[in-house]
Amino acid sequence: MFYWFLKWILLGPPLRLIFRPQAHGVDHVPTEGPAILACNHLSYADWLFMPLVLPRRVSFVAKAEYFTGTGVKGWLQKNFFTGTGNIPIDRSGASAAEGALTSAKKVLGSGGIFGIFPEGTRSHDGKLYRGRTGVARLALETGVPVIPVAVVGTDVVAPPGKKFGRFTRPVVRFGEPLDFSRYEGMSDDRYILRSITDEIMYAIMELSKQEYVDMYAPQAKELSKQAEQEQRRKKAS
Repeated sequence: MFYWFLKWILLGPPLRLIFRPQAHGVDHVPTEGPAILACNHLSYADWLFMPLVLPRRVSFVAKAEYFTGTGVKGWLQKNFFTGTGNIPIDRSGASAAEGALTSAKKVLGSGGIFGIFPEGTRSHDGKLYRGRTGVARLALETGVPVIPVAVVGTDVVAPPGKKFGRFTRPVVRFGEPLDFSRYEGMSDDRYILRSITDEIMYAIMELSKQEYVDMYAPQAKELSKQAEQEQRRKKAS
């Protein structure tokens, strides 16, 4: 109930009125039955605008810290993310993500839509980074089609590291469903998982028109940070 209250009464109407998000390819998302929405990740606003343009509910994973805070802020944050259908995930290791994958399977098993950001974290510079193979494993173990999704402009509305950005009309593009049934029973093959993930990321790249970097986003961000520090050091000397 809280999810629909936010979407249709509290948050949805002002977001539609102010930003007027554009949507393309919505007909690629089934009106019923399970589906995995694999989306690029530019901003924390992605999980607001992408479900906003769909009539169906979308469940996501969210980092575990959102569910373990203390005090009034922690309580509000926990109830907000729980009430909007988010599933906690510990990003510290692959084994720790088992619980989130299990929860995702429950969402899909009940005929719901599950949204996932294969990059695992937001892009710090607007480029598209290497996807993690959890999305491939989920697709193979459930037999559910993967719909590539691209959000454009959310990093302008809400840039990483800032609370507010500039006004623009976000665009959400949904691609044709990807069927990986040909790999049935091969969810333990890491080469197959990587191949599937790369196919998904290529489809997202085609929709988003982002520059693709074959590197995990946290590694790229750390290298960028080191380069900036080295540049400042040289200037100082």
